[in-house]
Amino acid sequence: MIHLTSSRLFQGIPEEIEVGRYHSLIVQTESIPPSLRVTAWSSEHEIMALEHNIFPVFGVQFHPESILTPFGKLILSNFLEIKYAES
Repeated sequence: MIHLTSSRLFQGIPEEIEVGRYHSLIVQTESIPPSLRVTAWSSEHEIMALEHNIFPVFGVQFHPESILTPFGKLILSNFLEIKYAES
């Protein structure tokens, strides 16, 4: 389970969702520059997504393409809409 904040990447998606995670890497909060903001975190308070404050740059620490991520298609669709709108 991850918790989402307001982000164009997560538009139309509930604030809490299940996602596929197959990793042991984490982002340390103190390493995040002011130009990025956290947009999702796990129940264990691990950072699961980041977004640049100005540019359309996003990073997720889960697998939106996985069958274990029910809203994955919508996340990928939102990403493509953002990228096409910016080009």
